[in-house]
Amino acid sequence: MEVVFLTFILVLSIFLGFELISKVPATLHTPLMSGANAISGITLAGAFLTSGAVNNEMAYILGTAAVTLATINVVGGYLVTDRMLGMFRSKSGSGK
Repeated sequence: MEVVFLTFILVLSIFLGFELISKVPATLHTPLMSGANAISGITLAGAFLTSGAVNNEMAYILGTAAVTLATINVVGGYLVTDRMLGMFRSKSGSGK
């Protein structure tokens, strides 16, 4: 019964996430992306705690994978946000 419930939650969250993301206007994308990067930073902190706090080898491997994936997500998110904000910078007089 628990597997069915968890599968239902997963499918519902995928559907709701898709519906919410598709309704976001372009002007709100960059602020929402920055907020998502902050949440990913919290995930990274939790992954550090998980990978270092256990003595189980499998938990250590999964924690290390979580640190790696969360780091990629944070760095990639900030690079995309910087690139999007770069489209709004003026070409003349900024020095870049």
